[in-house]
Amino acid sequence: MFRAVFRLSATGARSLTRSRPCYSAPLASRCYSHGKVETDEEFDSRWVTYFSKPDLDAWELRKGMNTLIGYDLVPEPKILDSALRACRRLNDLASAIRILEAVKDKAGPHKDIYPYLIQELKPTLTELGISTPEELGIDKL
Repeated sequence: MFRAVFRLSATGARSLTRSRPCYSAPLASRCYSHGKVETDEEFDSRWVTYFSKPDLDAWELRKGMNTLIGYDLVPEPKILDSALRACRRLNDLASAIRILEAVKDKAGPHKDIYPYLIQELKPTLTELGISTPEELGIDKL
């Protein structure tokens, strides 16, 4: 008899704790990350520091550039300067030219961005002995 009462009371308690789904309108705001928002200067300094590491190897250089190009932005000249200097430290001319090609592609239809970057990077390119894709003639292929 106690078993039957206990079973009925347990079933009744379960039905009380189960609530029916409540349908409500979705909220307009969403709570994403509450982390600190990185400023442009912090972003730039983080990437300059990354490419300036003395123990940076070729894989890390490619990984960093792949991540950087994956963002919805064209990198600042000081970031590209640091990446080109890393290419020179690694004696990797091919990666340096690929970086310039990727930046040109990333600039897309905005025809004034790439010439500005080349103008800003010209002293570094001259110092490091790196030719642009246009100077090498590979932009017409």
